[in-house]
Amino acid sequence: MRSLTTAAVLAIAFAMPAQAQDLTGTLKKIKETGAITLGVRDSAVPFSYIDEKQKTVGYAIDICMKIVEEIKAELKLDKLAVNENLVTSSNRIPLMANGTIDLECGSTTNNADRQKQVWFTNTHFLTASRFVSKKASKLDQVDDLKGKAVVSVSGTTNITQLNKANAARSLGITVMNAKDVPEAFLMVETDRAEAFVMDDIQLAAMIASSKDPSLYAISSGAFSDPEPYGIMLRKDDAAFKTVVDRATEKLYKSPEIAKIYNKWFMEPVPPRGLNFHVPMPVSMKKSFEHPSDNPDPASYGG
Repeated sequence: MRSLTTAAVLAIAFAMPAQAQDLTGTLKKIKETGAITLGVRDSAVPFSYIDEKQKTVGYAIDICMKIVEEIKAELKLDKLAVNENLVTSSNRIPLMANGTIDLECGSTTNNADRQKQVWFTNTHFLTASRFVSKKASKLDQVDDLKGKAVVSVSGTTNITQLNKANAARSLGITVMNAKDVPEAFLMVETDRAEAFVMDDIQLAAMIASSKDPSLYAISSGAFSDPEPYGIMLRKDDAAFKTVVDRATEKLYKSPEIAKIYNKWFMEPVPPRGLNFHVPMPVSMKKSFEHPSDNPDPASYGG
């Protein structure tokens, strides 16, 4: 009788591999606590920011909530609490690595160097690193910045690209650091810097929300090829990444991603009803047809 009981127990165990005792890493943490923590931004419009109701909203937030739904279903949870932790460009990777946040929902570039520290799910946006300046300055190409005071945001790929171009081309740029995108744009607005290097979509957002958008122009010259943004997650957690990748792949291959995209880039967004008028590029449409976490810009067709 005892041997039959043991056999039955083993049969049940192998038939139900997704029980809590079999979970590891982030999935186990979420199952045990009944909560997931999202790393969010307060001013990365329109990806992740705080609206007039003090609610965190944005394109990346909508995507992250789809991932949360998939995790909830995977773990068979009736309820899953969603906590938020404000992150910056400088601390988002450390807070992911130390377990403070489980998903980072913002505008973080996925590159090979960062993949040594964290992982990313499938790409949700493609952007190039350019600069904004006042039209009166007549700056359009990278070499036009020679001898100028130029700002970028600490902890971003953009400031790394600016420093590399400055050294490689002997431009003599005075590189200035800002803590976030609004502070950097303000430095151009108040003439403390002549240009601000950042992802072009974020520059477009800042111009649209400025007091007088007609004063500013985004350079045609770029510091990079189009680069992928991805939702960030912890490295070496394959089980969690499988669920997150499944969620994003389903979303990106569905008509719903176009609706979410248009909501944030082709329609007025809170709090001021700004419309960025940025249609989805062909390269993004193609990337959604074949979802990938590849950090190589060349893989997205330039």
